[in-house]
Amino acid sequence: MADNRAKTVLVLGATGHQGGAVARQLLNKGFKVRAVTRKPESVAAKALSALGVEMIQADMGEEAAMSGALKGAWGAFSVFTMAEKGVQWEEEQGIKFAAAAKNAGVEHFVYSSVSAADRHTGIPHFESKRRIEQKVAGLGFKFYTIIRPVSFMENILNPRTWPGIEAGRLVMGIRPDAKQQLIAVEDIGKFGALPFVEPEKTNKQAIEIAGDELNVNEMAMALEKMLGKEIKVIPVAMDEVRKAMPDFAKMIEWIDSNGYNVDIDGLVNKYGIRPVTFKQFLAKLKLPSGAR
Repeated sequence: MADNRAKTVLVLGATGHQGGAVARQLLNKGFKVRAVTRKPESVAAKALSALGVEMIQADMGEEAAMSGALKGAWGAFSVFTMAEKGVQWEEEQGIKFAAAAKNAGVEHFVYSSVSAADRHTGIPHFESKRRIEQKVAGLGFKFYTIIRPVSFMENILNPRTWPGIEAGRLVMGIRPDAKQQLIAVEDIGKFGALPFVEPEKTNKQAIEIAGDELNVNEMAMALEKMLGKEIKVIPVAMDEVRKAMPDFAKMIEWIDSNGYNVDIDGLVNKYGIRPVTFKQFLAKLKLPSGAR
């Protein structure tokens, strides 16, 4: 195994789900991991620091902060979300960070995008990620890799979703019989760290990743088995979703009619990583407070 101790990787979003999973995988592989946070006193930041992550207090929306955090880094893992300040902000920050990484001399850049980003879905936060991908590909990094995850299994733990599940209701906008692919954040961490471990194997690739494929009715059945009680599927009226979250509504309609098409078995054959299924994810899940 290569000696990674001299290689520093800056991980964005390390106090969140994706970045945190990648940071832990990189630590396990012997890399030096650096992360940025606006709140170094937060529980998540302290936990990472205790593991050996170098925590830097900064706002990555500022160019000077980007340059400082990237100084001396061999690699960088980038992930942005529209949830904080919208699609335009996400795109602008994703492009700025990639350019800053190139200017700082980063050799290996990994960007976490979204599955089907290249399929012209018309979904705003898919299209914006595709434009970031194109920027990354054109900057001339020695190594770069795009990771494209599908929807997260962890979405069922969303505060807007899990209380309903506890009460016996799975409220979903997606059609109950429509297949959708899911992935656990833990597996995004494995695939996100892989390019740094095996750069030649993944260089200039866009890797579509998923762990399972099932419909909402099948999700409800799996939850019933785990919780030991009936879970009824409650469809959400799409008119309401369109009014409240038009971007999200477009994604739901696309999943209903098209959807992700990751070759899950092919991932195992090509990269040697077997993602967990939804049932396996539930079996190892630490349930939110109050769940049984």
